[in-house]
Amino acid sequence: MALWGGRFSQGADVRFKQFNDSLRFDYRLAEQDIQGSMAWARALVKVGVLTAEEQGKLQQAMDALLVSVRLDPEQILVSDAEDIHSWVEGKLIDAVGDLGKKLHTGRSRNDQVATDLKLWCKAQGELLLHSVHALQKGLVECARAHQTTVLPGYTHLQRAQPVTFSHWALAYVEMLERDYSRLQDALKRLDTSPLGCGALAGTAYAIDRDALALDLGFAAATRNSLDSVSDRDHVVELMNVASLSMTHLSRFAEDLIFYNTGEAGFLELSDAVTSGSSLMPQKKNPDALELIRGKAGRVVGAQMGMLMTLKALPLAYNKDMQEDKEGLFDALDTWHDCLDMAALVLVDLNVNSERTKAAAQGGYANATELADYLVAKGIPFREAHHIVGEAVVYAISVQKPLEELTLAEFARFNPLIGEDVYPNLELDATLAKRVAKGGVAPQQIDAALTAAEALLAARS
Repeated sequence: MALWGGRFSQGADVRFKQFNDSLRFDYRLAEQDIQGSMAWARALVKVGVLTAEEQGKLQQAMDALLVSVRLDPEQILVSDAEDIHSWVEGKLIDAVGDLGKKLHTGRSRNDQVATDLKLWCKAQGELLLHSVHALQKGLVECARAHQTTVLPGYTHLQRAQPVTFSHWALAYVEMLERDYSRLQDALKRLDTSPLGCGALAGTAYAIDRDALALDLGFAAATRNSLDSVSDRDHVVELMNVASLSMTHLSRFAEDLIFYNTGEAGFLELSDAVTSGSSLMPQKKNPDALELIRGKAGRVVGAQMGMLMTLKALPLAYNKDMQEDKEGLFDALDTWHDCLDMAALVLVDLNVNSERTKAAAQGGYANATELADYLVAKGIPFREAHHIVGEAVVYAISVQKPLEELTLAEFARFNPLIGEDVYPNLELDATLAKRVAKGGVAPQQIDAALTAAEALLAARS
């Protein structure tokens, strides 16, 4: 049943109908459409459009429809209804007759779909918060398990300074905490109800929109009807949060892909998240991580598409806005799947601590310690930097790490270098010196882990 047609003398071309109809994707809003309709019916009682008895009959029918939809959401797809709103209304009319036709009094599909979408975003946002939290928990557990595992830190994909595997995992906990916070902020901003704004100018009935908003679980009603029916900022914001978080997940994936290579050999991924080659029997491919990395582009692309859809749209509602749902649904579904898959990757992750330590000791990662040693001897840092650079060139030429150079060899570069230099070049000493907040000293790592565990426990 179409929700319009009296103005038209002939039916729509079947090709236009296929082009125009949105049921194939907006069927996902069925629960929200029913919930919004329940609240609207209660509001219509208060303004005398429906009697309490009529509202009771509608409520009973909608309760039954909600149960049916939850049991089998895809039953909706066999219908030829234009959209989820016409499907729900048609089902109500089937159940209660002409009474079902009264429900749309004072309401437009414009405020209806805006409300449905916000309700869906609220529900999906809560699921995503849970998945972000779960991944953080997995990272913290991984960090605690590898608190003393030394790992080479990189800049420019060149070995730079030693860190720990724990410090690496906690870096992603920090990124995800910002994602969590951004998602909370986005959910807070979208927590306003457009229902009762009509097509664009508001409803002609004296609906208490603030009470209606609270009835639906929103914090408040929106303030301007023109803006309310055409606002899709929340769609863009959620896509933006998803895009940035997917960028974080892509970096996480890339790090682990590199650590998993034969060249690095720092870790081995579980069989549960890898696949083999159809030709090369020895292969064990990090497909889960590569897919996370690849899907980041998909989510960012959806966000860009939504921004271009909204660009230069005049007030108020335009059919262009129907394009909001497919991209949003796909972006948030993808983000959710990737968060869960990233958490699964951490399960049974096998870290080769001997290999990571050996790599951290290589690449002259203790060169900065030698420069700091010279600074402590009274040499200005810039001069010390130059001296150490020359020492590294020499060490490379004789194929020795810095800590294996003799005092005579060190004397070639500066006579102040004494026997006391060697303890400063040891790996443990290199880590222990990073005692400022956020550093890799053991006490800082432990403090960061304890703080992260407390945060997650409090949030749980």
